[in-house]
Amino acid sequence: MSHTSRRRLLAAFAASAAAAPLTGLAAAPARAAAAADVPAFPGPGGLSSARSWVTMAPLGAAYFTPVALTTPLTATVLSSTPTRTEVTSGGKRVALLTHGARTVVLPGPQRTFAENKRPFVDDFQRTLPDLALDEEDRVYWGTSPGGGRWVTSETLKTDFSVVPGTGIIDLTTAGYSRHASLRDDEITDVDVRCTARFDKIPIGQACSFALTFGYGSTQNHYRARLSFLTSGAVEMRLEKEVNNDVTPLETAVTLATGVPAGTDWTIRVRRDGARIRAKAWQSASAEPSSWAFDVTDSTPTLTKGRVGLRALANDGCTNLPVRLSVSRLEVDAANWAALPTVTHGDWVRLLPEPFDGTWTADLEQMIRGWAGSTVPDVLAYAAMFLGGAPAVTAGAGPAQGRQVLGEAGYGYLDAQGYRLEGADFHEYMKVGWTFPDGTYKGPSSKQVGNLDCSGYTRMVYGYHLSVPLAAEEDTSGTRIPRKSRHIADHAPGVVVDRATGTTPPAAALLQPGDLVLFNADSSDDGVSLTVDHVGIYVGLDGGGKRRFLSSRKTVNGPTMSDLGGASLLDGSGTYAKTLHTVRRI
Repeated sequence: MSHTSRRRLLAAFAASAAAAPLTGLAAAPARAAAAADVPAFPGPGGLSSARSWVTMAPLGAAYFTPVALTTPLTATVLSSTPTRTEVTSGGKRVALLTHGARTVVLPGPQRTFAENKRPFVDDFQRTLPDLALDEEDRVYWGTSPGGGRWVTSETLKTDFSVVPGTGIIDLTTAGYSRHASLRDDEITDVDVRCTARFDKIPIGQACSFALTFGYGSTQNHYRARLSFLTSGAVEMRLEKEVNNDVTPLETAVTLATGVPAGTDWTIRVRRDGARIRAKAWQSASAEPSSWAFDVTDSTPTLTKGRVGLRALANDGCTNLPVRLSVSRLEVDAANWAALPTVTHGDWVRLLPEPFDGTWTADLEQMIRGWAGSTVPDVLAYAAMFLGGAPAVTAGAGPAQGRQVLGEAGYGYLDAQGYRLEGADFHEYMKVGWTFPDGTYKGPSSKQVGNLDCSGYTRMVYGYHLSVPLAAEEDTSGTRIPRKSRHIADHAPGVVVDRATGTTPPAAALLQPGDLVLFNADSSDDGVSLTVDHVGIYVGLDGGGKRRFLSSRKTVNGPTMSDLGGASLLDGSGTYAKTLHTVRRI
């Protein structure tokens, strides 16, 4: 199926954002101005463009003919809670309005929203709990910033530790492999590298460390392995292990001799389908231009899996313990086996004021003007903060010259390596902001480019779509509060559904663009909460499940993926079980 140019689509997003009129905010921000050459929002195209994307089918004259709306429009009040009005033309729905809300859902050109894995780096800049803690309280390698949680070998766990800047594996017993992998089982193609060093030249038998990929278990994975021999030589091997059966994919090569202890080495692997390339080099030297291995696995039984590391002291190694210090693991690009994808023709727009149930000539004119329009809507803006989205800067207003669209993170890291919430919309842009009540919030040098969950919601609905914003808590029902717990109760609009006790709401009338709010964590700084997370509902994915967008710590920014918890309202995942409130702006 052919698609419109993604470059043109994103240029249209930016240009129309600059031209769209502002409503509903006395001192509304200027819209984003189109850059001279807005970069494309990459779609499918191999590992080199492993990013998220939005695509739309080409629109010819044949499309616009049925949306001209030459026939009279009919408004019918539906029997539902909340009350809705359906607008039809020639018997076909052209708009759905909710009484008390500004949100309008209209049929339009079909779009596909898709997300792929973000690149990330883990340089172990964190301080983890002391190993003197009880077993259940220990965190052996913690959480990788944006890459998922580290999982270490069930046995010999105490051989794993972290000091700021280094992940450590102490080989205290010979003959036992130590594995550390990142909990993301869906990676297929990948470009990954790691840097590590041993503190000793082994005596008696070799030690080795490997970069693992396609990892399903300790007995099923690929690995690019460096063996450090008792002579000081370093050999490289490319292997796969299936059900404990190890198969060399190519003959081992000697990379260096006489290498002293404490020398950093970098291993890089690039997997594209059945093709696997690998190389390694002393990290102080330039990366070699050629690959040490370039092979095709004709029977790739390991089609997907985690990335990680493996360390081993061979039986007979006598100068234990030997310490492996890992300073960096970096994923430059990666594809998920099954991408989170939502395809539909719903477009979500906002009225200048909440719909009071009265159908007027002015309202009819507005609906007619929206018919078939591709001006950016709620979902377009929401998608423009996914991984790989291009940067767009504002041409005028308080954020002039600042980035107002483009890939967003969640927050900066604390000393334990966890991302801190607190990044509001204006901090993403690094501008100060005066709110309607006169409260001024200054810019943050640490949170530039970041949006926490409510900050993301406020960026989409507030900054870009001009719904009034509150500085903090606001019970007026006219402004979007700062925190998700207050958004659940006091944001402008109506409640679509709400949990009864511990039972999540069915939300039968859920529409794209609705805010979904969760009680996903039992406490915040020791205070019991009702709601602690908010997202924007996107629609049904390829599996017929209800998927939402939200900014999350583990993924490091806006996502509709399943890393660190499925972004689904169906099933048995955290968010499906903890959905608390659905609110329509």
